[in-house]
Amino acid sequence: MTSTESATRNGVDTATLFATIDAVRADTDLAKFQFRATNRWVSGTHNQSTIHGFHGAKQEMTHRQPFTFDADHPPVLVGTDNGPTPVEHLLHALAACLTAGIANIAAARGVTLTEVSSTVEGDIDLLGILGLSDQVRNGYQQIKIDFIVRGDAGTEKLRELVEQSCRRSAVFDVLTNGVPVSVQVSTD
Repeated sequence: MTSTESATRNGVDTATLFATIDAVRADTDLAKFQFRATNRWVSGTHNQSTIHGFHGAKQEMTHRQPFTFDADHPPVLVGTDNGPTPVEHLLHALAACLTAGIANIAAARGVTLTEVSSTVEGDIDLLGILGLSDQVRNGYQQIKIDFIVRGDAGTEKLRELVEQSCRRSAVFDVLTNGVPVSVQVSTD
């Protein structure tokens, strides 16, 4: 398929996908994005993030509407269970990023998908978070993803979609390669 052909596959507008790739290839400054979230504490371990504005394609932009996400801890972890834990949000972000990548890559390669589903599990040991051991990390010790991918391609080609999505996923990259994080505090 060339970048001028128009088709929708797997819900992906492939003409727009290829046009975006062509536009960024021609002007690499279009590739620079900054995503943002604001967060506010509600009570106890309950807090709420809002995502609306971002910078991309050399301009300030907004989503069609603000998106709000609650995070909390279950009662066993001293919360009131008003939302998933932050580490569960991370599992969602990983699954969502990889799944979106699979859909885009399949569409670009002419593969029609009939199913993409996954289960993501993260193992965490609370001894680190609770300050009971300096030998146990605070975060996940491992994350495991099991995908089911079905479509009009053979097994090897479907596996390659997942592998390519892992190579191109921003969330997978952040988790497997790390990223500098700076924290500033204002008390006024």
